Amino acid sequence: RRQFRGERHISLVWAYPSVLPLGGSDVNFLAFSFCRWIKFEEKVEDGGERWSKPHITVLSLHSLFELRMCIKKGTVLLDLEAMAVQTGERSLRPEVRKKLMSVLLRSPRHHTTQSHLRVVAEFSTACCRGECWLGASLQSNQFKKKIPAGAEVSNILVGEVDFLDKPFIAFIRLQKAVGLGALTEVAFPSRFVFILLGPRAKSKAYHEIGRAVATVLSDEFFQRVAHQAEDREDLIAGIDEFLDELTVLPPGKWDPTIRIPPPKCLPSPHKRYQRARTQQFLEALLKSKARPKHVSEELQRTGRLFGGLIKDVQRKAPWYWSDFYDALNIQCFSAILYIYLATVTNAITFGGMLGDATDNMQGVLESFLGTAIAGAVFCLFAGQPLTILSSTGPVLVFERLLFSFSKDYSLDYLEFRLWIGLWVAFFGLILVATEASYLVQYFTRFTEEGFCALISFIFIYDAIKKMLILADSFPVNWNYKINDVTLYGCICNASDTGRSRLLMVGRVPNWLESANWSLLTKTECLQVGGHLVGNSCNYVPDITFMAFILFLGTFLCSMMLKRFKTSHYFPTPLRKLASDFSIILAILIFCGIDSLLGLETPKLVVPSEFKPTNPQRGWVVFPFGANPWWICLASAVPAILVIILIFMDQQITAVILNRKEYRLQKGAGFHLDLFCVSLLMVFTSVTGLPWYVSATVISLAHMDSLKKESMTSAPGEQPKFLGIREQRLTGLVVFILTGVSVFLAPVLKYIPMPVLYGVFLYMGVAALSSLQFLDRIQLLLMPAKHQPDFIYLRHVPLRRVHLFTLIQMLCLAALWVLKSTVAAIIFPVMLLALVGIRKAMECIFSRQDLSWLDDIMPEKDRKEEEEKLQGSQEKEESDGEEVSKRGKSCAPELPLKR
Repeated sequence: RRQFRGERHISLVWAYPSVLPLGGSDVNFLAFSFCRWIKFEEKVEDGGERWSKPHITVLSLHSLFELRMCIKKGTVLLDLEAMAVQTGERSLRPEVRKKLMSVLLRSPRHHTTQSHLRVVAEFSTACCRGECWLGASLQSNQFKKKIPAGAEVSNILVGEVDFLDKPFIAFIRLQKAVGLGALTEVAFPSRFVFILLGPRAKSKAYHEIGRAVATVLSDEFFQRVAHQAEDREDLIAGIDEFLDELTVLPPGKWDPTIRIPPPKCLPSPHKRYQRARTQQFLEALLKSKARPKHVSEELQRTGRLFGGLIKDVQRKAPWYWSDFYDALNIQCFSAILYIYLATVTNAITFGGMLGDATDNMQGVLESFLGTAIAGAVFCLFAGQPLTILSSTGPVLVFERLLFSFSKDYSLDYLEFRLWIGLWVAFFGLILVATEASYLVQYFTRFTEEGFCALISFIFIYDAIKKMLILADSFPVNWNYKINDVTLYGCICNASDTGRSRLLMVGRVPNWLESANWSLLTKTECLQVGGHLVGNSCNYVPDITFMAFILFLGTFLCSMMLKRFKTSHYFPTPLRKLASDFSIILAILIFCGIDSLLGLETPKLVVPSEFKPTNPQRGWVVFPFGANPWWICLASAVPAILVIILIFMDQQITAVILNRKEYRLQKGAGFHLDLFCVSLLMVFTSVTGLPWYVSATVISLAHMDSLKKESMTSAPGEQPKFLGIREQRLTGLVVFILTGVSVFLAPVLKYIPMPVLYGVFLYMGVAALSSLQFLDRIQLLLMPAKHQPDFIYLRHVPLRRVHLFTLIQMLCLAALWVLKSTVAAIIFPVMLLALVGIRKAMECIFSRQDLSWLDDIMPEKDRKEEEEKLQGSQEKEESDGEEVSKRGKSCAPELPLKR
C-alpha cells in the first residue's frame, strides 16, 4: 500500500446524499436531501421539516463491503476537468447520458429549519426589494457560519430509477473544486461526486451504501487518500484502512436506532496514522514516553552573561506593538472588569493584613499604590504580560516575621527592609545574569500542583475566614424570643470617665448639658463618652445571614454562568457572552440585591486621601541613620530566603502560565520576568511599598478569561480551543484603574465585601478544580468499579497512584504547617525542597509510572537522545498526549490538568 502524505486537508468536508425516487415516467423526478455530514450525521426527521441532532453514524458492516465492491466494479473518474455537472457527464457512457443528465440536473429540495413567522417576514421584506430569494439565502448564510472557510462539499446521489436494469455506479473526483449550483445547500465548491442509481425495490440498500460513502468521505484519513489517489486501487486501499480501524458491535447487544451523541473530545488523528505503522514503532514510541522532556527554547542556556535576558528581549520585541492592538476585543473588556475587582479586593485584603502585621507601616493605600505602579511597569516590559503581580501569602508571612524581629531588637523596620530588598534585587540580577531560570525545567507537575494547591487553599481559607470574622462583628441574636420583644432595649447612659476625658481635651459640645441621653444614636453616644446599656445593644438584624447569602450567591452564580456556555439554552453567541462576563454579571446581580434590600452590609472601603497610612513615615526610606551600620551587611542573610521565595513563586507561576496546553504563540520570557521583578524590588523597598511577585491564582483567572475558541464548529462538534488572547493592555488597564481607585471611592463604596469574598472563593475553587491532584484525592475515596476512566489508571497500578497522591498530600500539609507556624521563616526552603523530594521519588517509582503521573525530569546524559526524539515527533502527537493525560476535557480549563 502506498503512503499518502503531503498537504493536510480540511476535515470539514460535507457529504450530502440525496434520495431520488421517481414517478411513472422517465422524466418525472423528485430529488430531496435526506442526510448530511459535516463532522457527524444529521438526518431529516419524519415530516421533513427539521434536521436531527448530530450523532455518530452507525453503519452495517455489509454496507461497507458493498461500498468496496462498488468502487471495485463501478466507474472511477479521477481529476476530471469538468466545470459543471453536465460537462462531466459527457465523459460517461453514452447509453445513460441523456436520462442520467435529466436526473442529475434536477434541483434538489433542501430542508431548512425556520419558523413560519420568520420565513414570511423575510420573504415579504425581500420581495419589497425585488429579492424574493433572499430568505433562503439568509438561512444558507446562517448555516455557512458553522463551516470554516476552505471546506469542500462531497455530493452523494443515490436512488432508484426505472430505466436501469442493473446499478450504475460512478465515483468522480474533479481536478479543481467547483461550485455545482443548487445541488448543494451552501455555496461551497465540490470536489467529489458519488452516483449510485439502480432498479427499484432496493432503495434501502442504496441508501445504506450512500451513508457508508458519506461516512468514509467525512473521515480525515480517507480524505488524504481520496485527494491523492491515482487509481481505484488506492481508493480500495483507503477503504481497507478504514475497515482496519472499524469497531464492530455484536448483534442483539445494541440497538442501531439509538443515536450516539458526539464525544466531547475526539482522539487525535495522528494516533491513527501511527497505528497504521509497525508494532516495533509503537513499542519504541511507548518507551519514549519515559524519556526526559525536551528543553524549550526559552530555557536553553547560551553560556553568556545575560544571554537568556537578551534572547528574551529579542524574542518578545517583534510582538510588542501587536500586544496592544490584539486587545481590541470585547472579551478583553470583560477580563479587565473581572481582574480589576479581583485585584482591588486582593489589594484591600492584603493591605489590611499588612497594616495589622506592621503597625500600619504598610497599609491599604500603600498596597493600592504599589500594586498600580509595579503591575503597570511589569505589564509594559515583562516577558509574559498576562502575569498579574500582587502581594502573596508567603510574602505576607515574611513581612510579619521581619516586623516582629525588628520590634524585638529595636531596629527600624523600613530601613532594615530596604537593605533586604536591595540584596534581593542584587541576588535576582545575579540569577538573571547566570541564566538560573534554566533550573525551572526541574519544576515538574508534582511541584507545580503542590504550589498551586497551596495558593488555592489560601484563597479559599481566607475567603471563609473573612466571612467568619464578619459574622463575629455582626453577631446573630441566637436567643431572640418574639414573645419577649417588650423586654428588649438599649439606652445610652452618661459616663463620668468619658465626660472627664472630653473636659480634658476641651471638646464638650454645648448641647450636651441639656441633652436627653436616651435619644442619642449609638454613634453620638460613643462620641460624647457615653456607654450603651441593654440586652439588644449588640444585635444587628440579618446582616450575617445576608452577608452569607451574598457570599455564596456570588460564588454559585459565577460557577453557573461560567458553565452556561455549554448549556442547551439560548443561542450560542448569547451563551458565550454570558460566560465571558460571568463574574461581572454575578457581582452586578448581588450588588443589586443588596441595594434593593437596603441592609447595612459591610461595603468596600477605598482610601480617599493620598498620604501614608502611618503618619510617622514618609514616601522615601533612607538607608542610614536609624540602624547600626552592620545591618546593611547582615541583611544579606534573610535576603537569601526572600530570593528563594521570590524565585520559586515567580518561576513556578511562569511555568504554569506558559505550559503548552495554553498554545501561546508569542513565547515566554523567564529571564525578563525575573529581571523586572528584581528591579521593582528596588523601587518598592526604597518607597516602603509592599513587595510584589506573580499571583498564581489571579494570573490563572486572567488567562482563563482570555481563552479563544473557534467561531465556526460543525454541528455536534465542541468549539476548539485556539489559545489565549496574548496582549499587554488588559493588565495595564487593570493596574491603572487600581491606581485611580482613590477617585472611584464614591462608586466602589456600594460593592459589598461579601460579594468580593465570593469572587475570591470562586478563583480558589476554579484553580483547585483544574488539578489532577484533586482527581487523585477523590480516587482515594472511590471503590475501583466507580472510578473514572483516567488515562493514567490504565498504565499505573492503583496502589502506586495512591502512594504518589499521599506523598503529594504530605508535602502540601508540610507547606501549610510551615506557613502557619513560627517556622514560617524556612518556608522558602521547603518550596525548594519539593524539587528534591520529587527527584528522590525516582527511587520509589519507575520512570514509566512517573511519565503518566508526572513529567520526567531532564538528565544530562540523555541530552542527545532527547533532542533526536524531539526532532522525530510531530507537533500533533505531543498536543494529543497532553490532552489525553488530562483525562477530562479537550480544551484546557486550567493548565495543570492532563
